[in-house]
Amino acid sequence: MPDALWSPLLDGLWSFGSFLVAIIVLVTVHEFGHFWVARRLGVKVLRFSVGFGRPLLSWRDRLGCEYVIAGIPFGGYVKMLDEREEPVADADQPFSFNRQPVWKRSLIVVAGPVANLLLALATFWVLFAGGEEGLVPLVDKVTPSSMVARAGLVPGQEIVAVDGEATPTRADVFQALLARVGDTGELVLGVRYPGDGITYDLVVDLDRWLSDAGEPDVLGSLGLRFYLPPFVRVGAVLPGTPAEQAGLREGDTIERMDGRPVADVDAWLAEVRNSPGRELAMTVRREGGLFDLKVVPAEVAGKDGQRVGQIGAQVGSPPLDSQHIRRLDYSFLQSFARAARETQRQTEILFLSLYKLVVGDLSPKNLSGPLGIAKVAGASADRGLVVFCHTLAILSISLGVMNILPIPMLDGGHLLLYLVEAIKGSPVPERLQMLGNQIGLALIISLMLFAVYNDFLKL
Repeated sequence: MPDALWSPLLDGLWSFGSFLVAIIVLVTVHEFGHFWVARRLGVKVLRFSVGFGRPLLSWRDRLGCEYVIAGIPFGGYVKMLDEREEPVADADQPFSFNRQPVWKRSLIVVAGPVANLLLALATFWVLFAGGEEGLVPLVDKVTPSSMVARAGLVPGQEIVAVDGEATPTRADVFQALLARVGDTGELVLGVRYPGDGITYDLVVDLDRWLSDAGEPDVLGSLGLRFYLPPFVRVGAVLPGTPAEQAGLREGDTIERMDGRPVADVDAWLAEVRNSPGRELAMTVRREGGLFDLKVVPAEVAGKDGQRVGQIGAQVGSPPLDSQHIRRLDYSFLQSFARAARETQRQTEILFLSLYKLVVGDLSPKNLSGPLGIAKVAGASADRGLVVFCHTLAILSISLGVMNILPIPMLDGGHLLLYLVEAIKGSPVPERLQMLGNQIGLALIISLMLFAVYNDFLKL
């Protein structure tokens, strides 16, 4: 196989492997929630399976429950004793799921999503117990006549709060802004100058902000950019690409382009994209020395169909100095409080995003399927165990929230049936349950196909 094909193949395998690990962990925790509560409430569990299909490994415990690791790892299930599925001996009928009161069945069903939220909480707690490090949200550039420029934001200010919520790092600013995508109304930015204890509130007027964007650029659309160092650090150089032919190496620092100092990585990328087929002169620093190189970006199709330049190298910003990095340390209890707040915030953002999708304030292009999740999982794994665990916690919240939605076949759909049963005093007729399951299955399949379609467009 040519060397040029190895890198994309390995990237794909790494993303798939990371996705597989994430799915196995999340599904196992979810199903264990159902299993643990069912056992505690006196329901007999027949099988706990991680995966579907042919069992690869199985064993039984002293209570007769079969534990299975199956060949298709994209899911799992807990099978409980139930007279609706098979005949049950008279002696075992008190332990059958369908014989339990509504409140017990409801607790068993809700235990899966709750387990996912608890996994996220525990993961965040461990991560925050070791402290938190992030980039200071220091504004470097403000686009003239932009939304934030009209509000009064100027370079050199630090964004310390969004809508009254403290934002000590850039990631906090991004998360707070992401929650406002699709909104109409006032966005309040709390800003101050470094070393100044006075905070100023700036009001930005939103009007269905980024409601049609498939991949919203929350910072760029407002007209602000945070500080980036005026160099470009070269990461991996793909074989057979213009970057390799020009002599670029991993670890090089690009300091000048066509004789001009490099403003930052975004400006450098924009110039490469705008220069397909045009020779660019670069000055790079390598092992203390300066080298002049020339590269001709290849012409490729961009996302909007236009022809753009690409050299075949991964680039990023070099490490920032200590004045641009903020370290936050927490006590044991403070880290738990921080983890609880982060779990709550991510849950609120997800529910809010789903609501905006339904009412049309958020573009359905934002839906991601397994390919998108695999890409995120692989990228987070590339950045280390801490980032991967943080992503895993967010995915766990997503799984819990999605399962609690009142859609037939999901945990939330069962809870809805139990609520109706509690109100009317008798179960929902089997015919209506089957009809609901068919509608729910059709809806889930349709959403999944649409999400996969979005994934392909993004790829």
